[in-house]
Amino acid sequence: MITHIVLFKLKDRSPGNLEKTREVLASMSGKIPQLRHLEVGVDLLRTDRSFDLALVAKFDSLEDLNAYQVHHEHQQVIKYMLTVRESAVAVDYEGS
Repeated sequence: MITHIVLFKLKDRSPGNLEKTREVLASMSGKIPQLRHLEVGVDLLRTDRSFDLALVAKFDSLEDLNAYQVHHEHQQVIKYMLTVRESAVAVDYEGS
């Protein structure tokens, strides 16, 4: 199993924008066959070191992660995220 985690800092950190962005990210659920699990959460602590949103996705294989990366639904979300994000970091790892 491959786990894909992305943390986002947004330009506009207002509650409304955070929720809209969470919804856009979560909208991929059920639309990409290779996506086995999707979880999107808004940070609760809002400290200086916090990121605003976290995305956790799981895939059966690296090939499935690569298929997700180029899938039309994911590409549409990327276009939106490029307009609202200040920065993003990611980690991808293999585990159970």
